[in-house]
Amino acid sequence: MTLVVVVGGIPAAAAAQQETASVSFENQATGGTTVTVDSVTLPDGGFVTIHDASVTDGNVLGSVVGSSTYLDAGTHENVTVHLDEPVGESGTFVAMPHMDSDGDRVYSFVAANGEADGPYTADGSAVVDTAMVNASATVSMSDQPTTGDSVVVDRVELSQGGFVTIHDATVTEGAVFESIRGTSAYLPAGVHENVRVELDAPVTENTTLVPMAHMDTDGDEMYTFPESEGETDGPYTADGSAVVDTAMAMPSDTASVNYTAQATGGYSLVVDSAYLPDGGFVTIHDGTVTDGQVFESIRGTSAYLEPGLHRDVRVTLDSPLNETTTVVPMAHMDTDGDETYTFPESEGEADGPYTADGSAVVDSGNATVSASVDYTMKSSDGATVVVDRVELSEGGFVTIHDPSLSGGAVFDSVVGTSMYLPAGVHEDVEVTLDEPIRSSQVLTPMAHMDTNDNEAYDFVTSEGESDGPFTADGGAVVASAHTSVNAVVTAMDQSGDGTTVTVESVTLHDGGFVTVHDATVTEGQVFESVRGTSAYLEPGTHENVEITLDAPLEESGTIVPMAHMDTNGNEAYDFVTGEGENDGPYVAAGGAVVTTADYTVEGTMTDEPTETMTDEPTTEMTDESMETTSESSTDAPGFGLVAALVALVAAALVAVRRR
Repeated sequence: MTLVVVVGGIPAAAAAQQETASVSFENQATGGTTVTVDSVTLPDGGFVTIHDASVTDGNVLGSVVGSSTYLDAGTHENVTVHLDEPVGESGTFVAMPHMDSDGDRVYSFVAANGEADGPYTADGSAVVDTAMVNASATVSMSDQPTTGDSVVVDRVELSQGGFVTIHDATVTEGAVFESIRGTSAYLPAGVHENVRVELDAPVTENTTLVPMAHMDTDGDEMYTFPESEGETDGPYTADGSAVVDTAMAMPSDTASVNYTAQATGGYSLVVDSAYLPDGGFVTIHDGTVTDGQVFESIRGTSAYLEPGLHRDVRVTLDSPLNETTTVVPMAHMDTDGDETYTFPESEGEADGPYTADGSAVVDSGNATVSASVDYTMKSSDGATVVVDRVELSEGGFVTIHDPSLSGGAVFDSVVGTSMYLPAGVHEDVEVTLDEPIRSSQVLTPMAHMDTNDNEAYDFVTSEGESDGPFTADGGAVVASAHTSVNAVVTAMDQSGDGTTVTVESVTLHDGGFVTVHDATVTEGQVFESVRGTSAYLEPGTHENVEITLDAPLEESGTIVPMAHMDTNGNEAYDFVTGEGENDGPYVAAGGAVVTTADYTVEGTMTDEPTETMTDEPTTEMTDESMETTSESSTDAPGFGLVAALVALVAAALVAVRRR
């Protein structure tokens, strides 16, 4: 069912152009990080955006909780939308198709104060659908061999934290407690992959197991469901049923190893899975092992692996591969029980290979010597991005591309590049972006060479003549993942009499404040370092925010502007008076969203003012009519555009409840 709501200010011609947009959004359960839009039609391409129900209270921009990647023109089904903040409570949500009015393939409606990427319309009204989203859990587990003592659950997503419990099939016959075979350790809210569960009641024959997601209802991080006889830590539910999956666990004494051909910098390889019934190692041999070079062919061995199934086993090589070659991962035992691989030095007397039907248990495939990049879903402060791992066969760089890369913008999509990285393995590579990004989006780190050996990234300036990407299988070596950006702060070095500070720009996706701390905040003086705070700022981007300090600066030094939320919704800054209970900082990548700047306290009020703050703002999302003080205003660009959504979205919610 498609509903429409009026959006003020949409030109009639634009409305006529967009009459064929539609969206379908059905009631569903979520583990907290994604929702699925059943169908969306976008005549000119764009996005489908998810709002929470606060849009009915006038929180038009701040109600945005996630948006899809860019979608080409046409109809798309089962669109997964990553949420910027996990959903911890069930409620009504609104799916709305949006245009890509600025053509950059990045959803910037909030950061641009509603002036870009507005909603599609039909007959002058925005196109929406609504659904009840149940904050719950998801769990998946594949059929697998087992020693009988443990199993591996592929993926668990929990909206509020809890456990994954392994039941046997008697749970379907009403043996709720007796069917329990084992339970994981406590798992925080979020996504967990390859969760090993030790079984209290071992599996001795092929058995159907039922992994079930359980809550931590008493908040003690201890699984007490059976001893409380179901009073605590019951299962997550969806549509009235427990959240479960089923899988066959098959006790086996036969080892196995699986390997997929891959690109590598030459320093390590990843084995997809290894099943070692008595524990042991995975050893990487090169192709000469098939010529009888049993010991000479060894290129590297994993750390000791406990008995059971292991996935994504990274093996560091003893010496780098210098050319593309066939590799042969082999499952090895730990025959002497010392958890140390001694096969070569013992000349095969210890830690020999597992065998099946008289042959060593192996797999084989190509290892293309080039580069590899690992990048997982994460948050960013908009100014920097951290790439999990980069492995380079030769020195080079890792470059961050934005979504316009998918539209062919090879050079314009570059938003930041690392420092020169020597050949080898680099973990947690921090890349400072050329300009802050102010909206959540899929970023694509790409491994680039240093073809002219000057240790400077020249790919863009040379128009691709130098420092092109590492390649494998005919394509660039990349990784892509959703990157959440909920707040960004920028400030320039400045001078004054110490009574005011000007923050160049601040983007707050949920509204809040920008607070000026002095440098003692880095020494743990969380509250004492607060010198002043802006008035409440609406969701969106605010520029040249002038803050009068409650505690003026008496000497020159570093200032630390910090983005703060309005967690209690009263539009008053209560962080200090509430001793941190309310209005805490926006957080990205595990830290507060901040910037730093030098502040020079001038000797007298008559000193010549600096021109620092008259420089052109670096952000692309500017508007001459934007407010330049800390006072919020509903007359700021974009707010009038979406104000008329409120009443009619509320009516849409009523209609959904009745259908």
